[in-house]
Formats: sequence, structure tokens, C-alpha cells
Amino acid sequence: MDKITGSFVAIVTPFNTDGSVDFGAFRELLKFQQDNGTAAILIMGSTGETSMLSAEEKKEVIVETAKMKTAAMPLFYGCTGNNTESTIENVRFAKANGADGAILAAPAYICAPEADIETFFLDVADATSLPLGIYNNPPRVKSDLHWDNLLRIFKHPNYVIHKESTTRVGQVAQVLAARPDVSVMCCDSPNLGLVVPTMSLGGHGTANMTGNLAPAELAAISTPWVGDLGAEAFKDAYLGLLPLLHYTYSAINPVAVKSLMKAVGLPVGDLRKPLTGLQGDALAKGIRIIQELELDRKYGFKIAPLSAIAA
Repeated sequence: MDKITGSFVAIVTPFNTDGSVDFGAFRELLKFQQDNGTAAILIMGSTGETSMLSAEEKKEVIVETAKMKTAAMPLFYGCTGNNTESTIENVRFAKANGADGAILAAPAYICAPEADIETFFLDVADATSLPLGIYNNPPRVKSDLHWDNLLRIFKHPNYVIHKESTTRVGQVAQVLAARPDVSVMCCDSPNLGLVVPTMSLGGHGTANMTGNLAPAELAAISTPWVGDLGAEAFKDAYLGLLPLLHYTYSAINPVAVKSLMKAVGLPVGDLRKPLTGLQGDALAKGIRIIQELELDRKYGFKIAPLSAIAA
């Protein structure tokens, strides 16, 4: 697989009114991403409410969405299970049914020591030839890999992507300085603050969720820098989009982004219970940001009057 650079969007899972997965909407959302410069997609990440999908639904999502993939935009899947063997089973199923790759985090809730998680990542890689990525996300899973752990893992040829979701600029610098043969990306959260240093140090892009609403803008922010013009274009794009980036992280992912997507007419359905969507003033704030950035005009969003939303 060629090295992925640019915007790697963690897409929401759209639901029908009866709560089932809406595959027609999935097709529309994937086309929206490809038409606006997204380099690759992660399906069934935390943005996709993966922890609330049943095992049968996860398999159905892989089977059906893999039929929609194109050569221009690879589809990766969140395949982390609750232990090593279930993760291997998930990765093998994804490969057998057309996935381009899988993204793995540490298994949730067990809070395993970092040495055990390093072994976990290597054991899974040894069990498949599918391209893999690591999501170092201690806020969600507690386990937090040091750059020494990461660099040892990246010696395995199956690892092609690293997404860092800590606040440690030094960690990103150490990984990039070692020049592993992986795409080094970061979360787009402005509160973590990794986007600017990652891109300035030679990062390959962002693994983001705000691209669900502003795919072309995230593609611009996620373009690797080439000379002074690259830095200048990044600065303008990043500073301009800051209000939306802060908004999409104003509630636990994916509450804010999916609520706002529904409000602007994208076919996403509701959040799966027990999560509920933003309403009233909280939702109206997001819509005002969309309008102030003129994203509604750019993408043809259909927005109800603010008076009705904020009521």
C-alpha cells in the first residue's frame, strides 16, 4: 500500500429511523468525502459508535461498505476486540471481506500495562497481512504507549499508520525523527494541540472527525507541508476552521459532530442510545459556526431556521 497522506476521516455510522444501519446513507457519506479530497476513511472508529454496534452489525458494516470502496479512497475499519484473539478474528474477517486496512487501539476497560499492549499489537500483526494502524488514545483506553513502544511496533511491516491522541509534542517529534515507514498522523482536537506541531515537523496528515462536516477544509489542513507556501496555506486554513474544531470537540465524540451533521441535512440519523443529540442553544451554536464559515453555501447544506432549533 502507498503511504497515506492527507485527511483520514473517521466517519459516523448512519442509522435508519428504526435504529438499523443505513447503508444507502453510508454510500452518500462516502461519496461526499471522496468528492471533497479525503484521502482515506476509518469506519467503526469511536466516531462510528463502534462500541454500541453488535458483533453481527460490525460484520454487516464491513461486508456492505467494502463493496462501496474505490481505488482513490481506501477504507479502514476499527477492528479492536476485547482481547487479542477476538481482535485477530476481527482483522481476518475484515481482510476476507474486502477491507483495505484496520485501525487498532488497546482493548478498552482492561487498562493493560504498556508492555502487554505492545505485545498485543505485534501478535495481531503477526496473524495477518492486512495493513494496520495504531491509535494511541489513552483518554479512551487508559493504556498509553511511549515512543519506544511505538518505534518497536513500527518495525513490523504490517503497520502503516500511527494516530497520536495525546498532548505530547515531544512524542510526535521522537517518532518522526526516527523516520519509521508509517504515516504519522494526529487527532484534530484543538485542545490536544498536536495538529500544528505534527504538520510542522513533517507529519503526513491528520486522522480526524471534523472532516465529516468540512472535508475539503480538513484536506487542506492535512496536506503535508512543502516549503513556505505549505506552511502559509496551513496557517490560514487551520486558524479559519478553529471555531468548528472546538465545537466538534465540545461534547464526547461523536455527539457534537453527528448532531450538527443531522441539523445541516446530512443523512446520519440519530445517535444510538444512551447517547442523545445536542439540542437548543448548544446545537444552534454549531449551526451559526457553519453559517459564519459559509460551509452551508459551499456544501449545499439544508438548515432549518435557527429560531426553530434554539426553541
